[in-house]
Formats: sequence, structure tokens, C-alpha cells
Amino acid sequence: MVVVREQRGRKISGRTRRGATGRFLGRLRRRAGHSFLGRIRLGTAGKSPRLRRWVLVAVLLGVVLVPYPVPGAAGVPPAAACRAGCRASGSTPSMVRWTAPLPGAWDVAPGLAGTVPASGLAYASVGGGLAAVGAGLTVTAYSSRTGALEWQDTLTGFPPGAAIVSVRAWPGEVTAGVSYRPAGGGAPRRTEVALSGTGAQSGRYPAGTFGGAVAAIQKYTVVVGATAVTSYDNATGRIRWRRPTGPVAQAWRTDGNWLYVAESPGGFVDSAPASALRRIDLATGAELVVRPLEGLSFRGTLSAAFDGVVLFSSAAGVTAYDGATGARLWSAPGAVPEGTDHRLRRIYLTEGANLVGVDPRTGRVKATASGSAVNGAAEVYVVRNGVALGLDQGGSGDAWGYDLAVQRVTLAAPGLPWPHYFVDLSGVGGSADPVGNLVIIAACRQLAPAPSGSPGASAPPSGLPPASSTATASSAPAGTQGPQGCLRPELVALDL
Repeated sequence: MVVVREQRGRKISGRTRRGATGRFLGRLRRRAGHSFLGRIRLGTAGKSPRLRRWVLVAVLLGVVLVPYPVPGAAGVPPAAACRAGCRASGSTPSMVRWTAPLPGAWDVAPGLAGTVPASGLAYASVGGGLAAVGAGLTVTAYSSRTGALEWQDTLTGFPPGAAIVSVRAWPGEVTAGVSYRPAGGGAPRRTEVALSGTGAQSGRYPAGTFGGAVAAIQKYTVVVGATAVTSYDNATGRIRWRRPTGPVAQAWRTDGNWLYVAESPGGFVDSAPASALRRIDLATGAELVVRPLEGLSFRGTLSAAFDGVVLFSSAAGVTAYDGATGARLWSAPGAVPEGTDHRLRRIYLTEGANLVGVDPRTGRVKATASGSAVNGAAEVYVVRNGVALGLDQGGSGDAWGYDLAVQRVTLAAPGLPWPHYFVDLSGVGGSADPVGNLVIIAACRQLAPAPSGSPGASAPPSGLPPASSTATASSAPAGTQGPQGCLRPELVALDL
């Protein structure tokens, strides 16, 4: 049974939703009493006994948001996206908005890695009208509306071995974080390169290893460094404002125009316990120090921020706090934060293979996904406007959009061999537009001939678009170790 705790004298604004009928709730209570939903705890935001019933509104039977793909991971066979009854009857609208060729040498790796650069890793971001991809030291920008190539720039002036480790797209600007070791040796360093909307380099700023650009427009760039957050004027390179964050690099998360930086003795590597948060206005630099109202520290490690709410995670689960007051709002034992949906204003959590969308301020369940949504190797990567993007791996890869409201697939894109979902661990960049419905992935339309003596490749998967009918998009043999060359790597834009 869910326990609702209310602290006398403290009220958090929020509208309470009406519960369903008693008969419906009774059935769900019996099924969900021992599930993840049955263990959500409400903190100082709890105001009504109705919340006891509301968190039992659905039974979570499984959609998993997967971690970052690792090249060379063990291969898994392709799987059907849905069991019977999951897909809509009749034709399903296509999710593909556009495709564009990817420059450079790319490989196909077994397992979740999919289509990846032949050397190093690729990073991508969507925003401000651009889809930008960085690999090696080259940044390529496409129109997010049409896929047309806008510009390409190779970054120079870095020592051998330097490589892009982050790409983030902003209105009127793209930033690329470059990691390198100084020519004379020493610890790795990172520099954030600012490029204008036309690809011209407008600035280079020192950044923390786990930092980088957290806000940018044509006029200025805000960068998280090892010991301070600094806003630079792009025209002059001068500092607009600077806020020290302590002697060691700290964990941080962005939420719209706000940056939250933890205060922890262990810094980024060991960011718990955090005794306070620095809440910094990214436009002006105004700072507010927020401390927990209950206890001496926040419960866990800073892991997410959304809609004025910050989440802290530990082995025990997730705890949500008000980002301005430090009041504890709710907790979800055993859960892990996985993402947000800006349009519907939800935070998504997982426990094992279960996915649930909750209200940021109350923790009340807003959406769930049935276990029939995925099967085998299929995975869900992001949710936008209530539609979850799923990808089936392998040579017959599919992309599909699962609508949580109607509990079935309403969008699909068959024939995207070896799909690769770009991830930026900060949550700022990556495949998905943070405020829109566009998602970009990499795919391989044609494999290079298999090395001499290796097992032969199979025939192309069915369902490839006519333009690829002459290509050989063959499936890597089961058990094959190591990557295989890709002759036709593509960037694919999917619209949820």
C-alpha cells in the first residue's frame, strides 16, 4: 500500500486529479500492490488521501530505456517490435522525415552499437534548426527540417590524438567539446569550441572534463569548467560573469534557463552526499544556494532536473526535491530516472524493465507502457509527446513509435539496418531534440564486402526503400566478433 506523508504547515501548489471508479481501482490495487507503483512515496507535496489510490492506476509490465551502446558488445538477434495486437490495423504512417549521407568511414558493430565510426565515437545533437554530428575533429551540420547539408568544419590547432567528445546544438550556435592531452604530457584537458550558425568558429573556452557548454546563443556561451561556471561573450571572448563551484568538479544538470550544481566534498566522481545545490540563472549568472529542508544532505546523487524539480538517485531509488526551496516532494524506491517529455511535462522512471511517466511535482503516475510493447531485442530510447521511440537492432532494424495513450504502435520506419542512437551523458545533447519531436539515428544501407575467409553474408532484409534496392544491407553472421565496414552510412531523422 502506498503511504502518503504530509508535513504540517508546508504546502506545494498542484492540482489533484480525480481518481477512477472504485471498481477499476480495486482491480488495479490487487495487481499493483507489490509493484513499483505500490512503492512510490509522496513527501511534503502530498495533500490528499486520493493520492493513495492514484499511484495504483496502472500496472507496469515493461518497456526499458537502454544505456549507451558500447561498440563491440555481444550480438543479439533482431526481434519483432511488437507482439500481436500492438500494432495498429492497416498501414502505419512513416516516421522518417529525411535521410542524409554521413561523411567519413563508418563500421557496423554487433549488438546495440550498430552503425558507428570506424575510429572513435560519434556525437550528435538536434536543436536551433540544425542536426549536428561530430566525429574525430569534424563537425557536420544539417538542416533539421530538410536534412540538407548546411556546413562542415574540421577543427584545427589541437595536438595529435585530440577528438570531439560532445556536440550540442543551440539557437544560432553549435558547440563541440574536444578532449586532448597537452603536447608536453599531463592530464587530459577539454576545450569547448563555439561555431556560429554558418560554421565559422567564434570562440574557444576551457571546460571541465565532465562539463562543457550548458547554454549558448549567438551572443554568448556558458561553460561548466572544473571549478567555475563562466559565461563568455562570443564577439570579444571576454567573461560576462563567473560563478565559482569549489575546488573539485561537481555534478550538474540543466533545467531550461537554470543550471543546478551540486556541492559535494567528493565532487563529480563521488557526488553524494550533496549538502547543497547552486541554482544559477544561465542568462544573468544570478545564484541561489538551495539546501535540503529535511536532513543535512540530499538523498543520493544529482541525476536529473526538470520543471523546477531536481532528482537525486541512490541504490535505494529516486527522491524529488523542489529546486528553489529544497523541500522533499516525493520518492520512488527502486526507481531510476530515464528521461523527460517537455511537451507533456513528465519525468520517466524505470525499475528493471518497467517504464512509468510521472508528474514532476507530485510523483503521480501519468502514463504507463504495457509489456506487450516490446519483444526480445527491441528497446525504447526516448519519449516525446507521449510517443516512445523503439529500435529493433540488427540488419533488419525497425524504428517504431509506441503511443502510451492508446497502448499501440502508431508510427513505424522499417528497414533501418543497424540503427545507432546517439547519447550525450549530460542530457544536453544526443539524438533527441530536447524540446521537439525530432530524433536522429545512424544506419547502414550497404555493408562492405566481408573479409576473405569470413562467413558469407545473407540477403538484404525485406522492407528496404526502393532507393536502396541495389544495396547489399546484409546481416552480420551470428557470433561474428568485431565490426564490419559500411559503404553507405546514413543519418536518419525520425519524427515522433
